[in-house]
Amino acid sequence: MKRTLFVLMASLYLLAGCNTIEGLGKDIKTGGEKVEEAAKKK
Repeated sequence: MKRTLFVLMASLYLLAGCNTIEGLGKDIKTGGEKVEEAAKKK
């Protein structure tokens, strides 16, 4: 549970740092990949 929370918080941090639509897309993709990796580890 802590790992999932960490991944979600890191994703929000990345989303807050993007300045363009392209950057937003990259951030969402990266966040999705991290969530997927965390789900596979369970």
